[in-house]
Amino acid sequence: MSDDLESIHPQEAVDMYLEAKRGDLTEATLQGQKYRLAAFTDWCLEEGIKDLNELSGRDLYGYRIWRREGNGDGRDPVKPVTLRGQLATARSFLRFCGEIEAVPKDLHDKVQLPVLSSGADVSDTTLSPDRTMEILDYLGRYQYASRDHVVVLLLWRTGCRIGGLQGLDLRDLDLDADHSAIEGPAVHFVHRPETETPLKNKEKGNRWNRIGEYVAEVLRDYIDGPRDNVTDEHGREPLITTSHGRPAKTTVRDTLYRVTRPCWRNEGCPHDRSIADCESTDLQHASKCPSSRSPHDLRSGRVTYYRREDVPRRVVKDRLNASEDILDKHYDRRSGRERSEQRSEYLPDL
Repeated sequence: MSDDLESIHPQEAVDMYLEAKRGDLTEATLQGQKYRLAAFTDWCLEEGIKDLNELSGRDLYGYRIWRREGNGDGRDPVKPVTLRGQLATARSFLRFCGEIEAVPKDLHDKVQLPVLSSGADVSDTTLSPDRTMEILDYLGRYQYASRDHVVVLLLWRTGCRIGGLQGLDLRDLDLDADHSAIEGPAVHFVHRPETETPLKNKEKGNRWNRIGEYVAEVLRDYIDGPRDNVTDEHGREPLITTSHGRPAKTTVRDTLYRVTRPCWRNEGCPHDRSIADCESTDLQHASKCPSSRSPHDLRSGRVTYYRREDVPRRVVKDRLNASEDILDKHYDRRSGRERSEQRSEYLPDL
């Protein structure tokens, strides 16, 4: 142990790190880091490491192997992209530990991140625009202005993240086109971390998004009809509600898992499963259906739709509050052939 280091228990150091990051990271990101560092403290406990001063480069190599193989408890090995995220968090944590003299300043450099093949960190699933429209048609016909209808419709028409949708209040709606401060009905996404509805990009995520008159009509009918007239624990009036107040993000996510299953619309199962025996028909296990899709998949479908319609990249970037690089990497699901055909429309010699 170096005389320049100060003893500290792994869990105490993790707590200090998370507190130091609290002002810099969104709550969701902070919770993700807390979850990943829980694996690190579990490993320290398993290895009998009670003082971070004891860590060496060889120990960190052992942690990498332990994490890669499923925490040494017989679980399946983790995917390279998952391992990279786990190790990147551990590396950031150890850099902090170096700054507070708990470990040598250069120890974090000994955490080697796995090199990913091109596209390995990108999801290959999406909810195609055609499927989305079929789902919305079904909801509009059989569950008009229901909470499910509003959730899917707003996610699709605005391209917002579930955190943005969850944070909408009644005061964030401007549905009267005749008296609107801007031309036409719109919704206002606002970063409100003090009352537990932050936006991913904080104040930079604040924006108005125009919606069509049909969407405005559905929202008016939802508010006047099935919406629970409740407030959340901060006295705010959420747009999307449950009988208890503002829904959790998992509630919104579960809505997408449920309505994207083909059997939900009484279609035949494309996976040759018996509907009577399939566990995915249970709402608790809807996400296990191979056809079910998440809000992220719907967002990628929206980007794909915009790109197919040649909506300018700047407009898509501003509406969805994401950089062009992120949109290209994680959301645009056009095939290479589609991109080629669209480019050719602008080439005069073709």
